[in-house]
Amino acid sequence: MITIIDWYIIKKYLGTFFFTLAVFTVIMVTFDISERMDDFLKYKPSLNQIIFEYYAGFIPFYLNFLSPLVNFIAVIFFTAKMADQTEIVPILTGLVSFKRFLRPYFIASTVIFIITLIFNLFIIPETNKLKVAFENVYVSPKDNNSKLSTHMQLDRNTFVYIDNFDNKHKFGYKFILEKFDGDNLKEKLIANRIVWDSIKKMWTIEDYTVRYINGLREKMTSGIRKDTILDMRPVDFEVHDNIYQAMNMSELNERIRKEKLRGTGVMVNLELEKYKRYAYPLSTYILTLMGVSLSSRKVRGGVGLPLGIGIVLSFAYILFIQFTTMFALKGGLPPIIAVMIPNLIFGALGVYLMIKAPK
Repeated sequence: MITIIDWYIIKKYLGTFFFTLAVFTVIMVTFDISERMDDFLKYKPSLNQIIFEYYAGFIPFYLNFLSPLVNFIAVIFFTAKMADQTEIVPILTGLVSFKRFLRPYFIASTVIFIITLIFNLFIIPETNKLKVAFENVYVSPKDNNSKLSTHMQLDRNTFVYIDNFDNKHKFGYKFILEKFDGDNLKEKLIANRIVWDSIKKMWTIEDYTVRYINGLREKMTSGIRKDTILDMRPVDFEVHDNIYQAMNMSELNERIRKEKLRGTGVMVNLELEKYKRYAYPLSTYILTLMGVSLSSRKVRGGVGLPLGIGIVLSFAYILFIQFTTMFALKGGLPPIIAVMIPNLIFGALGVYLMIKAPK
């Protein structure tokens, strides 16, 4: 059963968490406006675009990224305040075990976990589309955002190569398509240019030659122009660093499926993005456990010391996430292990702090 004390703690937890989120939102937007003002003046986006495209994506993205820090600070702040006002001592001396004392915290954590997971999987990818599209035009545009010398496998027997693709005009130069039967080359097409038709949703090959190989027999044909359907899109040749953040789960899974065939070298980035969306909401439970264990003891000096320790540990958690991510990108660490290591290490630390917490 949920008692009056449980409701008291749950309301304190959620109220402090959402209030802290609001404070962080004001701080982040204020600092970001001062930092981006030069870009806004240089590229001249409209006020409507700044508010409803950039900040509509910016605020959910960074609040989600900083939610472990916000959650940890909120738990430590109101728990340390309860301890300083001698509210926890009578609870624990009233035959309530420390595990039972943790129950309302984990009920509130579950509410935050569900909200964070829903945002991670369904809402933030959509708001990121607005933010990423805005950034790539008005914040950090690239003169050339296209891949060079791209090799790609479309299916088990089909390989393509494009020397240079212009994403602005949606056409590529020096296009080669090869079809194999096992290890035997059966067909090779070479074209000077390939163009994406956004209306027909197909490719147009221009000034091409096709070589057909059947054992010792060969046949050559050529043409000026023909339409064809290939399992690739102009987005496959973009090189923006933030493009995967703007993919919803179905798009991300589809891109991973294709990448297993194509092998263009971005599989680690795709898997990291996918696993992060599932793993990082779990930090709500871990940091709650650590926060309660650290701040439930009444100490001299009030809430200052527990809050300081909490801020250091929460920043250490975020830093550790970035550290393991770089190991995955540069050191060959499997992505699923990279995203779980911070949770496992800090989870073990949370259990240790819980054992050492006052009972």
